[in-house]
Amino acid sequence: MMSNTTFYFIGIDVSKPYFDASLMAVVNHMRMPIETLRFGNTPEGMKQFEKWLRQNGASMDECSLVVIENTGIYHRLIWSFCTKKNLPLHIGNAAHIKWSFGIARGKNDRIDSIRLCNYAFRESDNLRATEALDPQLLNLKDFVSARTKLLKQLTAIRVTVKELRNTNSKSHQNILERSLRSAIEGIAKSIGNIEEEIKKIIAGNASFKQNYKLLKSIPGIGHVTAVYLIGCTANFAGNPSGKQLACYAGVAPFEHSSGISIRGRTRVHRMANKELKRLLHMCALSVIEHREEFKMYYSRKQDEGKHNMCILNAVRNKIILRVAAVIKSQSPYKNNYKIAA
Repeated sequence: MMSNTTFYFIGIDVSKPYFDASLMAVVNHMRMPIETLRFGNTPEGMKQFEKWLRQNGASMDECSLVVIENTGIYHRLIWSFCTKKNLPLHIGNAAHIKWSFGIARGKNDRIDSIRLCNYAFRESDNLRATEALDPQLLNLKDFVSARTKLLKQLTAIRVTVKELRNTNSKSHQNILERSLRSAIEGIAKSIGNIEEEIKKIIAGNASFKQNYKLLKSIPGIGHVTAVYLIGCTANFAGNPSGKQLACYAGVAPFEHSSGISIRGRTRVHRMANKELKRLLHMCALSVIEHREEFKMYYSRKQDEGKHNMCILNAVRNKIILRVAAVIKSQSPYKNNYKIAA
C-alpha cells in the first residue's frame, strides 16, 4: 500500500433514510480538504455515491478505506456495495469508535462522518477490513433474530396467562385462554417454520455445517447456541481467540484496581453480547447438572467459598474457550476427563 502516493479515507455515518459520507484524499502524505455529501440509503443513493467517489478520484482498491459503525441492518446496502466493488470496508464497534474521539463537543450526522473519516486516516494501520458480505450468513442471522423475538413473545403470553389463573374466575380465564390460543399456536408454528429454514441453511453450506457439528460436540452446546454462535461471529471470521470470544460474550474477568487506594474485585465488563451470555448461562447450568466433571468442579469451588455466580461464570468461560479450541483445530471436542477411583 505504501508504494502508492495517494490514499482515500471515507467515513460514513449511516441512518435509516440516508447516510452522510466524508472523503479525505492524502497525497504524498499531505491531507487534502475533506469533501462531504449526503445520499439516500437506497439503491439509487448507492449509484450516486459511486458517481461521487469517482468524481473525487477515489480508487476502488486497497488504496481506499471506508469506515462505518455497526448499525445492525441499516448499513447492509453499503456493505453490499463495498463487497461488489472490492472496496475495503471496516465495520467498527460504535462504542469503541466513539471513545476514540475523546472529548467531543457538538454532534450531527455530517460531523460524525467527518470524525469517522479522520478515524479511518488515524487508525488505518490498525484497522482490518471486514469480511465480504455473505448473503447466506445474513439470512441465517435474520432467522435467528426472528426466532429470538418470537420466543420472547410466546413466553410473555404464556407467563401472563399462567399468572392470571390465580386471580381470574374460571369462566373468564377460559375465555381469555381461548382468545389467545390462535395467537400462541400461530407463533409456535412460525417458530417451527423458522427452525426448518435455519436447518436448510446450515445443511446447504459446507462451512456452516462443519462448524455446527464441531460446536455440537462440546458438552452443553446445543442446536440453538451452536447456530447463534455461527451467526454472531460471522462463522468465526477472523479466527477469534478464546479470550476474544470470552470478552465478546461478557464472561472474561478483568482486574479493577489503581494504585493503593482502589482494590475492587475482579469482574466482567457490562459490555457484551447479552443474548450469547444468556445462552452460555443455560449451557453452564446444563453441564453442572448433567456432567460429572462440572458437578465436581462446582462443588469444589463452593467448598472454597466462591460465590455461585462466580462459579457459573467460570463454567461459561470454560465452555467458550472450548468453542475457540475446536474451531481453531477443526476437530471435535475430546473429553479426556477421568474420575479418580
